Amino acid sequence: MRTRDAHLALGDEMVAAGRMRYGGAILDASGNMTGSMLVLDMADRAEVDAWLAVEPYLTGDVWRRVEVLPFRVGPSFVGLHP
Repeated sequence: MRTRDAHLALGDEMVAAGRMRYGGAILDASGNMTGSMLVLDMADRAEVDAWLAVEPYLTGDVWRRVEVLPFRVGPSFVGLHP
């Protein structure tokens, strides 16, 4: 919880800049948080790595494992998100 405000503030900046599209908690069958996921809009892996270097949940040892996967928006959804 000590890094949550900084994490959310950075997330708000990224949303305003159009670099973070969606994020949220991953839940188990009982509704307990087991992880989280983000959909980011970044030019390349270098931009992702630059963000990860300052992300408070990483620098604050909240996230201990991060998996980065490429993602392409399906044609039915193109243009739905500003």
